[in-house]
Amino acid sequence: MDKRYLLAKLPELPTVRCPCGEVHRAFTDDSDQTASVHLLSIREDSKVHYHKKGTEIYIILEGKGYLELDGERIPVEPLTSIMIKPGCRHRAVGKLTILNIPIPSFDPKDEWFD
Repeated sequence: MDKRYLLAKLPELPTVRCPCGEVHRAFTDDSDQTASVHLLSIREDSKVHYHKKGTEIYIILEGKGYLELDGERIPVEPLTSIMIKPGCRHRAVGKLTILNIPIPSFDPKDEWFD
């Protein structure tokens, strides 16, 4: 019987550069594509982007800064959580560590820039 759970130790996963900074991505290769989890380090201002299909939930773990959401600056600090719906242009600014939960699982083909 296949296991009905998946396990990931985020800091042990490969580090990938992305428009937002550096990220460790888990569960992106799950066949169900239900969701994925990303441990994201913002160390410089990220690039404004959006997703046509995906929703993202950001949970701020460390640092202070702001999220720019459709041009509005929202101050964030640890344990602030924001759901970013499809079409919302967004980026993170400041030195932040974020847990990002994309729903469905992250698809690099659904990352758009103006």
